[in-house]
Amino acid sequence: MFDMMKMMGKMKEVQQKMKEAQDQLKDITTVGESGGGMVKATANGQKEIIGLEIDESLINLTDKDMMRDLIIAASNKALREAEEKSREHIKKSTEGLIPNIPGLDLSGMGLG
Repeated sequence: MFDMMKMMGKMKEVQQKMKEAQDQLKDITTVGESGGGMVKATANGQKEIIGLEIDESLINLTDKDMMRDLIIAASNKALREAEEKSREHIKKSTEGLIPNIPGLDLSGMGLG
């Protein structure tokens, strides 16, 4: 027989674990590099760029388009890796709480 109170308790547990896991995403950091390491962008698990390092040799560069392209490339690499690490963190944090149902889309809950 279906136990509604047990299910509600499980949902509260899932919600709490999800909130804890999402709060921890700010502590996950990744670095994306471009131009052979001349540009490094650091992103967190909340998909925010939190740091940017630019080699001094590029600062004197007159080709602003190339510098912009390198910054964009490094930033995008960092954000992609942050997305991947965030997914892994959320999945690990909720392991055993949410059943693995093929086709179940949990992207709205930060699990996508």
